[in-house]
Amino acid sequence: MKKKILVTYNLFREGFNEATDDFEFIFPTEKSFDKSEIITKISDCDALLSMFNLPIDKEIIDAGKNLKIISNFGVGFNNIDIAYAQKKGIVVTNTPDPVIEPTAELAFTLMSDLSRRVSECNRKLQYKEPIKWGVMENLGTGLYNKTLGILGMGRIGQAVARRAIAAGMHIIYHNRHRLSESIEEKYKATYVSFDELLKQSDYISIHTPLDESTYHLMDEKALNQTKEGVFIINTARGAVIDEKALVYQLEKGHIGGVGSDVFEKEPEIEEGLLKRDNVVIVPHIGTATIEARNAMSRYAVKNIMLFFEGKDVLSRVI
Repeated sequence: MKKKILVTYNLFREGFNEATDDFEFIFPTEKSFDKSEIITKISDCDALLSMFNLPIDKEIIDAGKNLKIISNFGVGFNNIDIAYAQKKGIVVTNTPDPVIEPTAELAFTLMSDLSRRVSECNRKLQYKEPIKWGVMENLGTGLYNKTLGILGMGRIGQAVARRAIAAGMHIIYHNRHRLSESIEEKYKATYVSFDELLKQSDYISIHTPLDESTYHLMDEKALNQTKEGVFIINTARGAVIDEKALVYQLEKGHIGGVGSDVFEKEPEIEEGLLKRDNVVIVPHIGTATIEARNAMSRYAVKNIMLFFEGKDVLSRVI
């Protein structure tokens, strides 16, 4: 009998081409299933392929009477009640590998955009807002010879570092655990304390997971410690930064600019981040490339296939 897989979002089918005939995938006909539809359809499904922004709570898990694995589409898994899934004996997997390059690409794009005021100038020209032309107008700042502080030097952080090295930047980083000498040498990266990273960085790029220890890690106290004029880039999770404190520091001119793909209460955005020339924000598009979406699907499907073959999955959360 085929294993039934409930897919909560209407993804490209290309990412499912490698699945064998042992699996039956149930896709929504519209954009996505809502919670009530998932609860109705999951009762006889063996696996759930869920989205990183869809809460998988106790009610959904209980409705999956045959559920054995939740394969999350995305690297983050704070959308899933992990403790309850574990209690029910359900395996949870994620897709860390395919998100590395597109997320790092976007982080570096936001950094470059802010530095050279690209979005600001583009908007003013397109919408015929007042803008001056001239040799001493619209001055930005270059990345070359600046210090980039990477907060969370995992695989995405390292991919950002690779791009920053090519731009001639100096890399410092802070992790819970220091990296090996060989990795530090590869990226010419220097390990520093959290406080030192705040004080030394011209740019801070955030790549930490969101958990109890990182919630509002960048709070009022931390933001006060940053270098005057620092640019802060967040492609991790919105709640790593206290957005109200961030807006305050922007308004008083301490922070030079913010580039963010993520927000505390998505899709709501703190009002003070809107309509500011030194803020570039995008709607959680860190992995939003055609190539990445197909790669994430393949990875999520592979996790399911390996699980039911009795083999080690590619990336297991619990």
